[in-house]
Amino acid sequence: MSRYLTQLDDELCWFPDPRHALEEPNGLLAIGGDLSPARLLAAYHKGIFPWNEPYQPPLWWSPDPRGVVEPERLHIGRSLQKFIRRTSFDISIDRAFNEVIVACAAPRRSASGTWISTPMIDAYQQLHRLGHAHSVEIWQEGLLQAGLYGLSFGRVFCGESMFSRIDNGAKLAMVALCRHFARHGGALIDCQMQNDFLATLGIEQWPRRRFLTELATLTRQPLTEGCWQPGDISL
Repeated sequence: MSRYLTQLDDELCWFPDPRHALEEPNGLLAIGGDLSPARLLAAYHKGIFPWNEPYQPPLWWSPDPRGVVEPERLHIGRSLQKFIRRTSFDISIDRAFNEVIVACAAPRRSASGTWISTPMIDAYQQLHRLGHAHSVEIWQEGLLQAGLYGLSFGRVFCGESMFSRIDNGAKLAMVALCRHFARHGGALIDCQMQNDFLATLGIEQWPRRRFLTELATLTRQPLTEGCWQPGDISL
């Protein structure tokens, strides 16, 4: 493993091999560069994503292991099944991308700030306008109550962040994404790194080598038509 970070050039959308990422902190690969659509697309296609505190230069990561889920293998516990059966809600795709990312950026009660800065919001809104970034929205009585956003490349969806204003809202958004994505041929959702919340949904941890191999194959394979057509969807 490399002992030093790579300093990125603002003029080039080049990234070092993810296998050279640091072991500690896990997956840190490079620093600097911009958040242009070209650079972000180059990063995600190589299994790299940005994450940094506001007012810091971009930091680029490719952790080992990688948190992933195959959509049809998402774990839906009994309490979540009951919630889905008993709760009235509407679900949509790409009806409110900007509102979702702004809600994801809002500080949580348990945190003093957020890593989704204004430049980060602007960057992913650009990717949404270009057709690469998408959102799932959960509505109740016309109010946006939960959602998530991420990027889609072929049969891979790279999840970025989620929010919820109701109990189980974020889990419901994940269920909706997995079922909708699977119906259109989606094969893998990149969750970046596993945490306690994701573990309850059956998120696996793959060695980085396996993830990068699958990523290279699946991003070249198309989804069926209409996956990201804006509008309402069903579970």
